[in-house]
Amino acid sequence: MKKTHFIVLLVCMLLMLTLTSCLPSTLGNQEEKAGFFLGIWHGWIAPISLIVRLFKPETRIYAMNNTGWWYEFGFYMAIISGFGGLSLIRGKRKDHDR
Repeated sequence: MKKTHFIVLLVCMLLMLTLTSCLPSTLGNQEEKAGFFLGIWHGWIAPISLIVRLFKPETRIYAMNNTGWWYEFGFYMAIISGFGGLSLIRGKRKDHDR
């Protein structure tokens, strides 16, 4: 295996480990409620949480122990912005080929 392939594989594995270490069901202290910033994080990693949930049913996409409105606002804001929902406020591309 080429050295660059090995480095890319290692980086991908470390990235996946980092992203899955903060899934909603694997938070270290369940006594603390998830707030706004954890809502943003959980929104960003929601696709990964969904894939992990296929293999580990106890994994959640959404933190059950949260602060309420602020957590939900951060979660949905990250979901919308992460999947192109903010394209409505971006400038439209102009076709100069016509």
